[in-house]
Amino acid sequence: MLGPAENRPVIVLDRVGKTFSPRDKGEGVIAVDDVSVSLSAGEIVGIIGRSGAGKSTLVRLINGLETPTSGTVTVDGVAISSLDERGARQARRAIGMVFQHFNLLSSRTAADNIALPLEIAGRPKDEIKKRVDELLGLVGLTAERDRYPSELSGGQKQRVGIARALAANPKVLLCDEATSALDPDTTHQILELLARIRRELKLTIILITHEMAVVKAIADRVVVLERGRVIEQGTTFEIFSAPKHPTTRSFLSTLGGAQLPETIAARLTQERPPNGQAVVRVIFTGPQANQPVLSRITRVLNVDITIVSGQVETIGGKGFGTLIVTVPGDEVTLNGVTAAIQRLDLNAEVLGYVA
Repeated sequence: MLGPAENRPVIVLDRVGKTFSPRDKGEGVIAVDDVSVSLSAGEIVGIIGRSGAGKSTLVRLINGLETPTSGTVTVDGVAISSLDERGARQARRAIGMVFQHFNLLSSRTAADNIALPLEIAGRPKDEIKKRVDELLGLVGLTAERDRYPSELSGGQKQRVGIARALAANPKVLLCDEATSALDPDTTHQILELLARIRRELKLTIILITHEMAVVKAIADRVVVLERGRVIEQGTTFEIFSAPKHPTTRSFLSTLGGAQLPETIAARLTQERPPNGQAVVRVIFTGPQANQPVLSRITRVLNVDITIVSGQVETIGGKGFGTLIVTVPGDEVTLNGVTAAIQRLDLNAEVLGYVA
């Protein structure tokens, strides 16, 4: 939980829009549309959206590489959207960038890649060496300091990229699809590293991604973009336990969790067949996630409930589970079951019916 100092906003986007002029005659392309988001110190926030949702443009607005058409972007108390190019370059020192494809210089060793932003800033050589040594230790690459990118694995390259992004002691770390080029095991290691960096350095970290699994692993909050607009935002637990927008639900369906078996999905219909079964998804949250609520409902209502699939996990330190069950599909029984589920502070969604 964030303390009072960490609760102050470090990044504030106030009704930010970005429209690119068309190459030919016609209307401009709206890449970001009336986005308002406030990010606190020490938070990890996942900004998620499909390709073309506006994620990359949002990154460029935050780090001052693009100027908004409307609204303001404030980073660490500085209205970066109103700065000239010189002022924007200065402000960018408070923002570290980690890229999907590492963007390392092949002619430089790991240590020299990390040193580059400090050299550009004109820091003394002894100061640069000390800082590089610190960062190599932080990301676990002390033994690889003299290796070139071609001699490093994908995970090691990304560790160099993270260390380079931290060289100038930024307040914010922007990770633009930082794990998309990595295998699952390496992704897990990089996410653990980012979580540790947040704890130790008290950084605000923004994860730009299309992978809900990445957000679920370490994010405190989630912002969902679609066609340049924020369609949903909330804590990670809120978004995962009760997504409101169809696009968010679509993202969540790509995760594991309780899935509808193909044999049932192929027969699912939205029309209630005679003597059919209703297929219901039950969402368990908080302390209810580990309670035998279905057996209670079965006893109280004297109905048969068949579990089709299910999963219980922990998100943001809270229990979260999903069950897909079938119950008698007649209106009276189904209404009784869903009402009983809701009385237990659980969510019930009727997916359809099977004969």
